[in-house]
This record gives sequence, C-alpha cells and structure tokens, in this order.
Amino acid sequence: MRLLRSFSFRLAASYALIFSISLALVLGTYQLVSITWPRNAVKAELERESDALASAYRGDRHALARRLEARAGAPSHRAGFHLLADPGGTVVSTNLPSWPAYRGTGWHSIEADIYRDGDEDDHEALVLDRRLSDGSRLMLGRDVEDLDDVEEAIASAVLYLIAATLLLATIGALLMNWAIGRRLGAVTKTARRVMAGDLAGRVPINGSGDEFDRLAVTLNLMLERVQAGVEAVRTASDSVAHELRTPLSRLQASLGKLASPDAETSANLLDVIDEADRLQALFDAVLRISRIESGRHDAEFVLVDLAELIGDAVELYGPAAEDNAIHVAQELGGDLVVLGDRDLLFQMVANLLDNAIKFTPAGGYVTVRAARGEDKVRLQVADTGPGVPDEAISRLGNRFFRAPASLEAPGVGLGLSLVRAIVRLHEGEISFRTGGPGLVVDVRLSAAGDGTRPRAESGRVQR
Repeated sequence: MRLLRSFSFRLAASYALIFSISLALVLGTYQLVSITWPRNAVKAELERESDALASAYRGDRHALARRLEARAGAPSHRAGFHLLADPGGTVVSTNLPSWPAYRGTGWHSIEADIYRDGDEDDHEALVLDRRLSDGSRLMLGRDVEDLDDVEEAIASAVLYLIAATLLLATIGALLMNWAIGRRLGAVTKTARRVMAGDLAGRVPINGSGDEFDRLAVTLNLMLERVQAGVEAVRTASDSVAHELRTPLSRLQASLGKLASPDAETSANLLDVIDEADRLQALFDAVLRISRIESGRHDAEFVLVDLAELIGDAVELYGPAAEDNAIHVAQELGGDLVVLGDRDLLFQMVANLLDNAIKFTPAGGYVTVRAARGEDKVRLQVADTGPGVPDEAISRLGNRFFRAPASLEAPGVGLGLSLVRAIVRLHEGEISFRTGGPGLVVDVRLSAAGDGTRPRAESGRVQR
C-alpha cells in the first residue's frame, strides 16, 4: 500500500497507462487497415457479384450455372466459391464437393477446405447466402484465410505486448520510485535533523544540476539564513541569561547574609529572597529549554517504562492534590516502554501533572491515561479545570504564554514549553484540545522497537 501511495510510482504507472493506450491505438489502427477494411472490401465485392447475378437471373438455372463456373475459373488473388441449388435443394452447380446446410440469408463464415477437399486446414471463407426470385439458393464466397491469419497474429501479439508492458511498467515504476524516493529521502532526512535541533543539517547535492539539485541549493540557502538568525537570537538570549545569573546569585547570597531584629524587615527580606529564587528558576528554565531545543542537552536514551514514571509522578504530586481535594486517577494499559531520556520524560510527566493539578478546582478530577497502539505509546492528561479558549489552543506551548484563566495562578508560562521541547527531542507529537470542561493534553511517543525513534549509540543520542 505504501508503494501505491508513492508519487513516483503513480507517475510511472501513468506513463505505463499512456503507453498502453498508445499501443492500443496503434494496434487498433493496424487491425482497421489490415483486417477490417479488406474484409469490408470482400463483402462489397461479393454483394456486387450477388446483386449482378440475381438481377440477370430469369429462371434459367443452367445459364446462371455457366456464369458461376466462369467466375470460379477466373484468375483472382482470392479463391472464389459458389453453390447454386433449386428450391428443392438439388444442387445445380458448385465448386465444393460438400457445403454447409442452409442457415438463412446473410453473411456466414465457413471452413472452405473442409467442403472443397476434405482437409481440415482451418481455411476460412466469407460467404453471402441468399434466395433468388424463384426460391433457388445462391451462395457466393471468397477466401479470407490471410485476413484470419493476420487477426490471429495480432491477438497473440497483444497478449505478449500486454505482458511486456506490465513487466516494463512495473520495473520502471520501481526504478523511478527508488530514484525519486532516494532524492526526496535525503530532503526528508535533513528536515528531520533540523526539526530535532541540528540546524547545521544540509540537503546533499550530487552535482547533476537537475531539479532536485536546484531545490537542494535553494533549501540549503534557506537553512543557512535560518541557522544564522536562530544562532543570533540564541546567542543573545543565552548571553543575557548567563550575564544575569551571576549578579542574581550574588544578590541571593548578599540577601541571605542580611539579618534584622525587626520582624517586619525580616519578612520583607524573605519575600525578596523568594522572588530572587523564582527569578533564578526562571533563568534556569529558559536555559534548559534552549539547550533541549538546540539539541545541546546531553540526553541518555535508554528503555524507559512510562508506567513507572507516571506512578512516580502521581506519588510525588498526590499529597498536593489531596490537600486541594483533587482526585487523581490512572488508566494504564499495555506495554508502555519507550526509548528516551528517563529524567526528561519524568520532567515531562511531572510538568503535565503539575499543570493539571494547578488549574483544577477543589473537588475536581485529573486523569492520566496511557496505552500502546501499533507503534506508538499515547499519554493523555485531562483535567476538569477552566480549560483554554479555542482561539488560544494553538498558542499553548509557546514560551511565556499563559491562557486568560491561568493569569491568577503562579507560574510564568514555561511548563508546557518545556514539555513540548522534550516531546520534540524524542521525535514525538503533542496536541491540546478542550475537554469540556478542562484541558486534554495528548502526547505520542514512538514505542520501543519502532524504527522511527531517535538514533541511539551506546545509550547516548548522537546530535
């Protein structure tokens, strides 16, 4: 089925169809010129002869017999056959020792050799059988064996040509599918590298100067500009974050050394220290997302049981959920083993669970579901919180974006950004939808054993 969906295979099949139609037109034209028209000419000749004899007939069968015998002896490239019988069936004249029984007036085909010399040589003749004015039977015919031989040859050739066409079309389709698929596969491979964070990936150029080479040159120029722009933004953001972390760390240390006997002043100092800690955590989160998205995170890919991670995360956040009278349920089924970085996957599950609990009111429900499909493991976290407006769904996962209903809750809008970065690092898929009420987050990761998972060597992803 995958081959049938291939554009190159369909293109080759289209060429094969066009070739077959052209071949059918050629063979049809050849049959028309070599068989149909000559056969029609024989029919026209026999009709003229029969009409002429019938018009001249005045009841004298012996005179008509002499004319038929003269016709049989006349030189012609097509042998002539005739039969004249009276109304009672008595033969008056014929050049055939035996003849077919009367089957009605009109055109018939007979095996002339059988009736002429008893040989069964499949010698076909075209005959016109008619009744004369007094009821006598007149049968005139001409040899058309050569036309029959040509028709049989064309029929045999058509079978061989159809078989050869199908074989060549299949071979051509496979070769074209391989050639085009190989070039497009290189583009797809490069696109996946870029999607995984390797902006240095480029489409290979084989130097042929064809359309694929020109496309590769254009794509590589685009990737160079994208890489330059992303590197400039990344360098600037990383530099700002690193530069701010040092004075921020000093500020935290200095604030920790301050002491005041005044309770109000001490409380204010603790608030300032808390804000500094949150600011430090913000910078750490931004830098971590940046490292993951750029592929610079030192990820260790091993076999990970997602069910175990879900259980650990539920155990971790269970007390917080109980304190707010929130019910957390698990629905796990099947083999949930994936190839991934254990710490990052736990961070992903924890962030999703924390986000769901944070926005679910007291008495609400948070449900964590996980199941294995044919080649994917699907993780779903659903809550009964206020949800997200439809117009804001597409912006979930963007850095610092917060839905209107979440503005009063703590956080800066980086939790789902980190989740999305982790999912993309694992070449997975993430989607968001309203649950009516609440939000439903769907994550799909390649199940262990699937050939589309990230490349791993000695347990470490090679970027």
